[in-house]
Amino acid sequence: MSEAPHAVPGIGRVVLWGTCDTGKPRVRILLEGLRAQGVEVMEIRADPWRGIEDKSQVRGIGRWLGLLARVAIAYPRLAWAYLRAPAHDWVLLGYPAIPDIFVIRLLAWLRGSRIAMDWFLSAYDTIVLDRCLVPRRHPLAWLVYAAEWLAVRLADAPFMDTAAHARRMESVFGLAHGRCGDVPVGVESAAFDPRAARPGPGRQADAPTRVLFYGQFIPLHGSGTIIGAARLLRDAKVDWHIVGRGQEAPRIRAMVDEQPLPRLRWDDWVPYAGLVDAISAADICLGIFGTSDKAASVVPNKVYQVLAAGKPLVTRDSPAMRDLLGDGLDDVALVPAGDAAALARAILAWSAGPPRPDPRRAAIIASIRPAAVGARLIDLLGSRRASK
Repeated sequence: MSEAPHAVPGIGRVVLWGTCDTGKPRVRILLEGLRAQGVEVMEIRADPWRGIEDKSQVRGIGRWLGLLARVAIAYPRLAWAYLRAPAHDWVLLGYPAIPDIFVIRLLAWLRGSRIAMDWFLSAYDTIVLDRCLVPRRHPLAWLVYAAEWLAVRLADAPFMDTAAHARRMESVFGLAHGRCGDVPVGVESAAFDPRAARPGPGRQADAPTRVLFYGQFIPLHGSGTIIGAARLLRDAKVDWHIVGRGQEAPRIRAMVDEQPLPRLRWDDWVPYAGLVDAISAADICLGIFGTSDKAASVVPNKVYQVLAAGKPLVTRDSPAMRDLLGDGLDDVALVPAGDAAALARAILAWSAGPPRPDPRRAAIIASIRPAAVGARLIDLLGSRRASK
């Protein structure tokens, strides 16, 4: 349990409670952002997700039962610690928050506290609509939907990562317009500051263009589109560095085996601390290219990280990206979703020399640093407090 030294008037003390996954940047950025704004944050939590990078890849009844057992064992201790905690105005549930809210809702009511729930990613949307791991008519799909439908209604201030994502989930779950707030993912700026990278060799004259993609191989990322672009540019002086594993890895591996790409290097994993070095070594970094509704409504971690690191970025065009970029940046290329040819053209256009950093990028970076993310969350909590 830890806490900051003082509180923000009108917000008061916040308790981060539950089984959130602090292995992901999202929760860490929210905490850093609140504390940067002077909010007193207490942590009462367990970490059952330790070592699980992709929740959809938890396979087998034994692993799931073990995970559920760790969660169930943690709740009595967490509940007791919460009841003994000092007075507070808000309980913050970090992702994944759905199980937690069913335990804390009554306790928070008894303590006179409101609940802010970082919905972040819908389990139903991810498992059923986007990754298609479970058919829509499957009983498990109905169960997940029902649990999520109720959970979001129990929260006083549910929020997601973008306005486009929030509006889409309001439609999927029958919520009133504006019921779900939005707080950007942001970036751990100290980790992805270009100055944090180890000095690289630099790009020599007439050297190949170095292109980097990293992330889980899930439909949202559109990794097949990236391989398609690499095929189109197989005779160009472009070196591809792919980092990732996940649901679609076997399909992508089959694509590569079918038409080997000698200029493509594939690493299953790079430690989080090493990502800034991988970004620094690249001339062009890639975002996502999936064609789903979800892909159109989110801005993933990698986009924020590449922006903060000052590297040219190519990613799919979407309402969420246009909300983030405003009038756009000269060093960010938006291409149609799922269009390998358009991605190849964008890379080829920059192959002679990637664009210089757009000076307008500085304002966007400032808006996604933890302090700015914390300010957005404080604004959301303040507005929900005023509406009660």
